Amino acid sequence: MTSSPRLKLAIIGAGPVGLSLAVHAARSLPTADVTLFDARALDKDLSRDPRTLAISWGSVQLLQRLQAWPQEVSQPIAHVHVSQVPPTWPAWGAPGAQIQPKVDLSAAELGVPQLGAVLAYGRLVTRLQEAWNTAVANDSARLHTRFGAPVQGLKPLSDGVEVDAGIAESFDLAVVAEGGVFADQARKAVTRDYAQTAWVGTVRLENGRPGWAFERFTRHGPLALLPLASAATQGSSLSAALVWCVPTAQDPVSGLTALQRQAVLNALLPSEAGRVVEVSELKSFALGLNAEKTLVQGRRICIGNAAQTMHPVAGQGFNLGLRDAFALVQALQFSPDLATALRRVEWARAPDRWALMATTDFLARSFTWTGPGLGAARGLALALMDRVTPLKQALARQMMWGLR
Repeated sequence: MTSSPRLKLAIIGAGPVGLSLAVHAARSLPTADVTLFDARALDKDLSRDPRTLAISWGSVQLLQRLQAWPQEVSQPIAHVHVSQVPPTWPAWGAPGAQIQPKVDLSAAELGVPQLGAVLAYGRLVTRLQEAWNTAVANDSARLHTRFGAPVQGLKPLSDGVEVDAGIAESFDLAVVAEGGVFADQARKAVTRDYAQTAWVGTVRLENGRPGWAFERFTRHGPLALLPLASAATQGSSLSAALVWCVPTAQDPVSGLTALQRQAVLNALLPSEAGRVVEVSELKSFALGLNAEKTLVQGRRICIGNAAQTMHPVAGQGFNLGLRDAFALVQALQFSPDLATALRRVEWARAPDRWALMATTDFLARSFTWTGPGLGAARGLALALMDRVTPLKQALARQMMWGLR
């Protein structure tokens, strides 16, 4: 912050959002002291962590600005196909034809190189940590790493915040970027347990379409396939990350064998996805909405999953957190004082945060509602969106860059 040369900034959590903030702050706030905290050991190798991130085109551009985008191990998304498991219904004025309940988005149609990309969590964290380590080595007088000791508490002070990570240290501002998963979080001001479980893993597809991502709404919940990088291709088949959301109380997935899961997926997925020929071991996670009403509390601000943990239906959690981080640095750059900066970032981030939380909350719940005609109505809404170009393009822009 140009008018506050002695700003002391603590960043708690060295996941992809916290690391992105640290790297961006190191470069864009040249007079600030920045300290990055994390419970894990600095030399812990996360490069093989297979968790998958869906990264929007806007986020790719932000990571490129940080010179931390691992293009060589990412898989661009050229096409997104959103659809609903039938029923379908006869098309007006076209005997025997059917209106397909789907929305197709393509990078070519929208005039962008890609709609987004798919990347392993470990690959991104490794690249960002390399960028942070380089920055620390080049400016160790003001950039500091505190790994290997969890932050045990934050204590508000009259003019800052005290961070206790075994040794108490005072800062002007503490940024909490350590979110975790819904099941392990303390409940925040806005919370909803969807009573859903996400089963995640990978599948191998025959006759799949390279660079295509699929979101399929079923009566149990959303089902998504995200294309994986070509290194994961075997022969003529393609690999894709799977996110399969089902009700927790009547879980139709937990008791199935791998072959049975394969058969069910082939029955649920659209023909455009190809045929599932192999399903990996799947892991399960509870799903819910857990969000702060306000990002700022005194001299503490939450970003990423620490501010809002959402349903994965639109794959937007990391993208929203990255926009939080960049908005914070911009506010610190151009605001006359810290209080003004925090007010600015609070107001600037509110429309994007609440619009995306409302959208994912509606999608997560509405496609599981049952009742006469609801399935047909949802399918008609998808079909109409596909035909109303301005509406479809507005949806695509929000997914790529957020509400702005």
